[in-house]
Amino acid sequence: MHRVRAKLDWFKTVILPQEAALRGRLRRILPSTHELDDMVAEVMTRAYATENWENVTTGRAYLFTIARNLVIDTARRNKVVSFETMADLELLGGENTIEAQLNAREALRQVQVIVESLPAQCRRVFILRRIHEKSMLEIADEMSLSVSTVEKHLAKAIAIVMRAWAEREETDFERAGVGARIKLRDQGRDRSGSSAPAGQA
Repeated sequence: MHRVRAKLDWFKTVILPQEAALRGRLRRILPSTHELDDMVAEVMTRAYATENWENVTTGRAYLFTIARNLVIDTARRNKVVSFETMADLELLGGENTIEAQLNAREALRQVQVIVESLPAQCRRVFILRRIHEKSMLEIADEMSLSVSTVEKHLAKAIAIVMRAWAEREETDFERAGVGARIKLRDQGRDRSGSSAPAGQA
């Protein structure tokens, strides 16, 4: 009886206060109010059912982890896992800052652009392996290819993605360098007064 009361106290103090945050985060991911209510109820039910509840001290992160796993399971079951879904899952990253979440979403969008440029079979193998997490044998059966051919397509896809990503990072770095040089130049002009209009002190 004492343990039951202790668990109820834990649920009221650690979990329940985070329900609004969970609902707000899921509202940005789930398409309908009905699905939102069902998901929140399921997350809260699973949280209460946990056996190791005494070890859970951060309700927000714990609820977000349960929700993230549920969203992934639902998406895979419905075969709707996509880059956009994976980007949305970053919103359930628990303690991540908004800036970090936005950066993660932008990175996933950039990867999506790169993947869409892959040769058709390479692209399909890459998505089945990296997004749907199917085994090499499952991919081979689905695409009517040998496992070795699937491995070659995946290796080629990864090489193209990594090369394209490295080129993007190099371009971003160069742009950042140019921007910093322009900023320093402008600051130098401001200090020297050379940028002030003629006739002004």
